[in-house]
Amino acid sequence: MSKSLILIKYGGNAMTNNHLKKNVLTSIGKLRSAGNDVVIVHGGGPFIKEVLTEAKVESEFIDGQRQTTPEAFEYVQMALKGKVNSHLVSLLNAQGQRAVGLSGQDGQIVTAKKREHMTMVNGKPQAVDLGRVGDVQKVNPQLIHLLLQNDFIPVIACIAANEQGEGFNINGDMFAGHVAGALKADRYIVLTDVDGLLRDKDDPSTIINELSIKELSGLVETGVIQGGMIPKMESCQIAIQGGARTAGIVNGTKPEQLLQLTGNEKVGTKIIP
Repeated sequence: MSKSLILIKYGGNAMTNNHLKKNVLTSIGKLRSAGNDVVIVHGGGPFIKEVLTEAKVESEFIDGQRQTTPEAFEYVQMALKGKVNSHLVSLLNAQGQRAVGLSGQDGQIVTAKKREHMTMVNGKPQAVDLGRVGDVQKVNPQLIHLLLQNDFIPVIACIAANEQGEGFNINGDMFAGHVAGALKADRYIVLTDVDGLLRDKDDPSTIINELSIKELSGLVETGVIQGGMIPKMESCQIAIQGGARTAGIVNGTKPEQLLQLTGNEKVGTKIIP
């Protein structure tokens, strides 16, 4: 197997179930041990919710996006960096790997910009302030490359700061897609809780094993790509347009699928340029 750079977007059920988490990280460790460069990007919505609830900090959702006050952002950082990131790093290192915990703020890996959001009020578009919610403005992969060259696994939380130093929480899928593109990743893998994209969501036999980014918009229009799969596919599109060679959706509840990918088996849904 030739050496590849693999970026894995980790989240969802594969992160909240401790037994499954250990198995996923074991598979990721085996990818690294087989000679591949591996980067992990993670979110942590359930953990953010838990920390905010414990702190009795209210956080409203607008169009599916968490409105994040400066106070709430402090707890978002606490959840993603202090809890999720450090735990993933500890589990990987316990396997004999050399994982390093980071966020987009470290080494200015990701520079953020405040998200401008419009919502509909009485049938009219109206600007709404989401607070410390951001989008990726640019990526500088220099620190990631430095770590990979020295045999580390970078584990990156989806937080970044703007040019003035203000911190922002960024959607994990979008964050990962931009980083995968900037790294020119050979494989960008989004872990989710389904086997891939299905033409009929109720029929597992209709899985689409491969499609090009040109086909994505048509599948959104016909409703094949819907709900939570939309941002994941958008993330794959961002990655490929940014320079990644391939992208894919893989079932994170079946960690063995990660290892099957290296044998070029048909696993999940692969997106090509």
